[in-house]
Amino acid sequence: METKKSYDPLNDDLSYILNSCKNEFNEMSGSGLLITGGAGFLGHYFIQSILKWNELNNEDKKIELYVLDNFVRGMPSWLIDLQANNDFVIINQSILDPLPDNFKNIDYIIHAASIASPIFYRKNPIATMDANVNGLRNILDFCLSFNNKVKGILYFSTSEIYGDPSEDQIPTKETYRGNVSCTGPRACYDESKRYGETMCVNFSQEHNLPIKIARPFNNYGPGLKITDGRALPDFARNIVEKKDIILLSDGSPTRTFCYVSDAIIGYFKILVIGRSGESYNIGTETPEISILELAKKCIDIGKEVFGYEVGLNFLESSDKDYLVDNPNRRCPDISKARKELSYKPSIGIEEGLLKSFHWYKSNHAVGEE
Repeated sequence: METKKSYDPLNDDLSYILNSCKNEFNEMSGSGLLITGGAGFLGHYFIQSILKWNELNNEDKKIELYVLDNFVRGMPSWLIDLQANNDFVIINQSILDPLPDNFKNIDYIIHAASIASPIFYRKNPIATMDANVNGLRNILDFCLSFNNKVKGILYFSTSEIYGDPSEDQIPTKETYRGNVSCTGPRACYDESKRYGETMCVNFSQEHNLPIKIARPFNNYGPGLKITDGRALPDFARNIVEKKDIILLSDGSPTRTFCYVSDAIIGYFKILVIGRSGESYNIGTETPEISILELAKKCIDIGKEVFGYEVGLNFLESSDKDYLVDNPNRRCPDISKARKELSYKPSIGIEEGLLKSFHWYKSNHAVGEE
């Protein structure tokens, strides 16, 4: 079989984001934006979206960009390349440390600094809680320190705050209170994110800070490291290495998957036009597919992109807690975001996987950094 020529989906994705968020970017024009956790998966698109906007607009409409990260896993090469060719500021420090005193020209903050992959937050539970609670408090105190000048703060919560919803709560609305263990192997992440939302709501009410909350549902796409430890990059890694996909369960849990450009559009809209103290599900409502179905789709699309086909094997994890508190279903009700933000995700799972696998084909070494 002749392998199809790979392509870079990034430019198409950036055009889609800028076109869909034209009003939001116009509102941010001439402002300062701080992105914490900027070296992560979502930072890959947040940063390049801002830089693309700056490239296409006059000086007075450019957004002054600041990127903060502790680079605990090293600075990714994509960020090094961007820094060499663009004008923005990188701050190498922990979110737990005080922000610089001269940091007074920040109008918007995207707070994405966290440990988000179960394989890593379960290994580092206290560091995870510190980042999610103390790091957020550090950001909120910083905002208060210069008289509420900030126009918008986006806090990244998680769909995991819902835990394992009952069947009658799926699709899951923002009003659902959750079915979450406070002591299980995922609790360090789930409960600290829940407390983070409590902080955001109370700082919004007591101090009038313009805090908005995003609850992501299974985002994926270019920039998600192949070593991330979640299902889709694990499957991609197997295919890149010409190995069979390994499932450490029966593959029956179901999820909906939201391609990164659709997700980024939702997050920019929450930041700029979302209501303070409110949470918004960001994801797709359909199709809800099993992890087994996802693996089979990855095998088919991997064959199309790489030119060879891998198999599928079922194994039992050596980690006795691997499946503990793992939700059986995860599917959002996005009617609130659709109504209040005009959020309209449009990238289907096959198209998103195709884009993702083309990116992994050209960037799998980058993904392993």
